[in-house]
Amino acid sequence: MILLKSPREIEKMRSASGIVAEILAVLRESVRPGVTTFELDEIAEREAARRKARPAFKGYSGYPYSLCCSPNSQVVHGMPTRKELVEGDIVSLDFGVVYHGFYGDAAITVPVGTVSEQARRLIRVTEESLDLAIAAAVPGGRLSDISHAVQKHVEANGYSVVRDFVGHGIGKRLHESPQVPNFGEPGCGVRLRPGLVLAIEPMINEKGCQVKVLDDGWTAVTCDGGLSAHCEHTVAITDNGPDILSRL
Repeated sequence: MILLKSPREIEKMRSASGIVAEILAVLRESVRPGVTTFELDEIAEREAARRKARPAFKGYSGYPYSLCCSPNSQVVHGMPTRKELVEGDIVSLDFGVVYHGFYGDAAITVPVGTVSEQARRLIRVTEESLDLAIAAAVPGGRLSDISHAVQKHVEANGYSVVRDFVGHGIGKRLHESPQVPNFGEPGCGVRLRPGLVLAIEPMINEKGCQVKVLDDGWTAVTCDGGLSAHCEHTVAITDNGPDILSRL
């Protein structure tokens, strides 16, 4: 069942998503060689508490942390560790909060110090694919228009789209219908209507699209060891087009 949000509910989601954006900005500035992802998790939890928001992921299906931190070949759902990030790494940071009963969710991929041109290009193309997906989130369109926008841009640049994990609707629950794949032919799926709020999140691999989940039951990694990047925004579809709720 797809739940459309009222303008008032969308404003509440803007507040939640704005908190996520603020905290991701703090985390971006905190990423440097020598910092651990465990420390980043502590920062995220502390910043959420300062804003009287509850981290969305902690305790969700048993996940023990507030932040998903996925360096290098980790795709999504990487658990924070005490291993230090090093110069040349990239790290995806996925964070969400609950605030006044509504969820916000967003993700960024951040270079650690100076990184290779290869890594910078992967991040750039992933961000571009998110921008193109959001531009396709217009009333009267179809859900797969969003999906196709990601796939077309990513594959044109020689990368692959992860198929095992997808975006999702969001609202009073973290994951609502519909699912939002990052691949597919245009013109298919549900009709996009004002009030639909989606977490659009391209997950893009440098090499092949195949992924596997490690023994911790959470961390997804590329099967071939290639780099992966992940970007996400919470987006409301309105009569005037897409409204990015998680943008600062």
